[in-house]
Amino acid sequence: MLRLRACGGTAPASVPALVRARLARRASSTACAAATVAAASSASSALEELAAERKGLAKVVLKKGKTQIFRDGSPMVYSGAVDRIIGRPPPKSGDVVLVADGTEKSIGWGLYNSVSMFCVRLMQLEEEARRDPTCALNMERLLEARISSAVDLRRSLGLPSANTNAYRLINSEGDRLSGLIVDIFADVAVIASSAAWVEKYREKIQFLVSKVNGINHIKWRPSADILKEEGLNISEQKDHASSCSTVKVMENGILYLVSLEGQKTGFYADQRENRHFISLLSKDQRVLDIFCYSGGFALHAAKGGADNVIGIDSSGSALDLANENIILNELNPGRISFVKGDATAFMKGAISKNELWDLVILDPPKLAPRKKVLQSASGMYRSLNALAMQVVKPGGLLMTCSCSGAMTQSGMFLKTIQGAASMAGKKVTVLRQAGAACDHPIDPAYPEGQYLSNYLLRVA
Repeated sequence: MLRLRACGGTAPASVPALVRARLARRASSTACAAATVAAASSASSALEELAAERKGLAKVVLKKGKTQIFRDGSPMVYSGAVDRIIGRPPPKSGDVVLVADGTEKSIGWGLYNSVSMFCVRLMQLEEEARRDPTCALNMERLLEARISSAVDLRRSLGLPSANTNAYRLINSEGDRLSGLIVDIFADVAVIASSAAWVEKYREKIQFLVSKVNGINHIKWRPSADILKEEGLNISEQKDHASSCSTVKVMENGILYLVSLEGQKTGFYADQRENRHFISLLSKDQRVLDIFCYSGGFALHAAKGGADNVIGIDSSGSALDLANENIILNELNPGRISFVKGDATAFMKGAISKNELWDLVILDPPKLAPRKKVLQSASGMYRSLNALAMQVVKPGGLLMTCSCSGAMTQSGMFLKTIQGAASMAGKKVTVLRQAGAACDHPIDPAYPEGQYLSNYLLRVA
């Protein structure tokens, strides 16, 4: 019988050469694995070592099997993924906390919320802190780095430019600042807050944004309903820090008057590239813009050489802006006009009179704000699209949109469009599929950030 040394030893000379070679390889592999584990164990202490210097830093420990999605970069740690919290006294909302796997090994750090269904918003992973510890566990430094990175990204995308000074500077999770949105309108920065941590760091955020080249005014817009879910009761109070109520901006060479008291941040920069595409299709066409708001698509169509453009919206204040935008751009009011009315009633009336357009844009407001209303919203989208298809001339084009994240993420929008075509007795062909403009980045680790669907259809 052959006697072999324990693993890692040298085999006796009497052992055949082939066996000795196999044992040597196995010993080498074992040594490498041990070295890797030792290195990982040593490296994994980066955040732990920094945390040891800070008294009272709590640790949020995840349940077994719930770690990987967050290790991969998803920033929203929901309460159902948490096993326990280590630390006395327990952390308060807005506190920096470590996030750890089931063995209590740190995977990153973030900001705690004792009320929200998302109890931690992860800000930095362990691997990042190990590579560059300058921002680790320091929210103010992290804000500086992330906002600077966002500015650099927009500059690389050519924003702002001589033709466009309305764009998104910070896109929440897409710029790894979950709950923070910043839109730039000329020299005004509109900051939309939808997380408790954003309110806590308001002064720092305002300071950093004010340092962005060309910014002279800051408008702070808290999302009161969402912040209530975060444990904050903040009314939609007037922001006395800014005296601006309207601002003139340029997009693709077209001028817009933007109301800073209007919907969302005041202007939908996400559709910029889709509006430009409409201008390329509009020459000599009859164009109908349904849910036109302040005239975004309609003005691009008119500038693109459309024979006639009509915009429909139920908001009188939005249409006041739209009509002012006609004057700003010195457009012929005989070729572009806006009508106040209900979109469904208008389309039904047009169908009864057999009125048709070469190009129709359908961009309704968010109909499915949550998954639980997706079914009923699908019915509304189907009905609106069926009507819109019936006012497109045979062979004409329909650009149809959904800004509902629940609809886009469900993958049901195209199926809903097909259902609308069947309802209207039409055949549609998809010519183009798009989403939000490139200044609205999406983190693939957080696909929930993808909300805008835009399809260009040929209707026959």
